[in-house]
Amino acid sequence: MDTCNKADILQRIKEFREYTGMSKSTLATSIGMEQTTLNNQFLGKRGLSIDLVIGVLSSFSELSAEWLLRDRGNMLLDKYSDSPEATQLKLYERIESLVGTIESLQEMIDIKNKIITQQKDEKSILTNRIQELEQEIIRLSKM
Repeated sequence: MDTCNKADILQRIKEFREYTGMSKSTLATSIGMEQTTLNNQFLGKRGLSIDLVIGVLSSFSELSAEWLLRDRGNMLLDKYSDSPEATQLKLYERIESLVGTIESLQEMIDIKNKIITQQKDEKSILTNRIQELEQEIIRLSKM
């Protein structure tokens, strides 16, 4: 079935809710929607809203948008499958991980640079002090 029929989408949302064992109240809370609004859509008193669709897809990243909107593929994304959605999800997760690693490395580089700067300052201070002491030794030895 390859459809974007509003009634079918609503039915798939119901199916997802039932599959997960989620109450209507929990679903409404999860997507930031009033339960009466959600109930009215489920009962057909109100048409399917874009807010419901976006809320469900935003709140449940494991839910396949292809399945929800077009009834293609599996209900839940398989992170280990070769589907375009799963591949994209894996890439996003890898990118987020790499960004975190890059940020950590940048912090370490900043700390290393601060330490190097401090060491240079301390070396300069110690070098100056050694020169002062050498001059003092020379002065005292001439006495």
